[in-house]
Amino acid sequence: MVLLSAPRAVNLPDVIALPEPVRSRVVRQEGVASVAQLEEAGVPRRTVARRVASGRWQRLHRGVVVLQSGAVTWRQVAHAALVAAGDGAALSHSSAGYVHGLVREAGPVVVVSVPASRWVRPQPGLVVHRRSPMPHAAGRLRAVDVVETVLDLLGQAADDDAAVAVVTSAVRQGVTPSRLLRWAEERHALAHRALLRAVLGDPTLGIESPLEHRYVRDVERPHRLPRTIGQVRQRVDGGWIRADRVHEGIGVRIELDGRLAHPGGTTDRDVWRDNAVLIEHDDLTLRYRWRHVAGRPCAVARQVALALTRAGRPTEASRCPRCP
Repeated sequence: MVLLSAPRAVNLPDVIALPEPVRSRVVRQEGVASVAQLEEAGVPRRTVARRVASGRWQRLHRGVVVLQSGAVTWRQVAHAALVAAGDGAALSHSSAGYVHGLVREAGPVVVVSVPASRWVRPQPGLVVHRRSPMPHAAGRLRAVDVVETVLDLLGQAADDDAAVAVVTSAVRQGVTPSRLLRWAEERHALAHRALLRAVLGDPTLGIESPLEHRYVRDVERPHRLPRTIGQVRQRVDGGWIRADRVHEGIGVRIELDGRLAHPGGTTDRDVWRDNAVLIEHDDLTLRYRWRHVAGRPCAVARQVALALTRAGRPTEASRCPRCP
C-alpha cells in the first residue's frame, strides 16, 4: 500500500549516482523511474528488487519505482502512472482536472489517456483511456489541454449541477467561453452540450456557479421574473464588490451562497456589505442558499416578486409546473 503525504525528499545519493541523461529524467519525474530507465543507467534488476524489498525504494506500478522510502506525494503517483502508461501518455479527465485546478480532489485513481494505437496493461490505481486523435498535452506533469479536459469532465458529469461546476471553474481559471464553445462544437459526441451553450452562449448572463444557474433556470425563467444581470461590479464602502444577480434600475439584488456551511465571520461581512449597499445605492439585497433555491424555488420567486413590487416595479410571479 502506498501512502500519500506532503512532499518528501528522495534518496539523493541514489539519484546523484545515476549517470546522465537518466539522472535528469528521474529528477524531472520527482524521483520516479522505470526499471528500464534504471537498467539504462547501469542499475541491474536484481539491485532494484533488493532495494524495494528492503524498503529503501518503493514499487508504485509494475516496472516503476520511486527512489525513496516513506510516504509519497500525489505528483509522484501521477508521474509513476505516466511512466507505467508509456510513450505519449498524458493525465486526463479527473487527474488532468486536478492539475488544471478544475476539481478540488484528485480522486482515488490516476487517469491517463494514450494514443489508440497503443495498449496498456491494466494495473491497480490506474485508469487508461485510448483515444484517437490523442489530445494536445504539455507540462512537466504531462496533462491533456485544459479545454479538452473540461469537455472530458462534462462527459462524466453526473448531473447539470456537476456540469455547470466544471464550466464555471474553467472560466474562473481563464478559459475563454468562445474557445470552450468552439472546441465543444468540434466534438462529435458531447454530454451536456445544450447546457454548455445555455451557460456560455449569452455573455450577459454572467453565471459563475451551479447555484446561479439553478436560480436562473428554476426561479427566474419559469416564473417569468424580470431578467437579472450577473456578476455586476460596483464600488461600495470604499472598495469594489461583485453582486451575483442584479435587477438593474430597480434596486434589488440577489446574493447566492452555494456553500453548505457558512462561518459566522463570513456572515458578518455579508451583513456589513448589504448595509453598505443599502446606504450608498438604496438597493435591497435578498440572500439565498442551496436549500432555498433547490428546495423552494417557487417560494423564492414569490419573495423576489414582492421585493420588486415594493421597489416600484409591480411584479407577480407566474405559475410554473412545480408551483403548488
